[in-house]
Amino acid sequence: MKKNMGTLDKAIRILVAILIGVLYLQNEINGTTAIVLLVVAGIFIVTSFMSFCPLYFPFGINTKSSKK
Repeated sequence: MKKNMGTLDKAIRILVAILIGVLYLQNEINGTTAIVLLVVAGIFIVTSFMSFCPLYFPFGINTKSSKK
């Protein structure tokens, strides 16, 4: 698994996941919408820590800077 996510991409995903968690805890979202968004938030967290997004791979997207 080759890393394909940059720092900004990971930070945005983590912030969105935190926002979803806060909205859920404040009962702003509930029901099926809450479940779907919590799953998305979980995926965002996992992909951020792995620095790999499986959806980027088939499209050849790479947000990681190539410093050498």
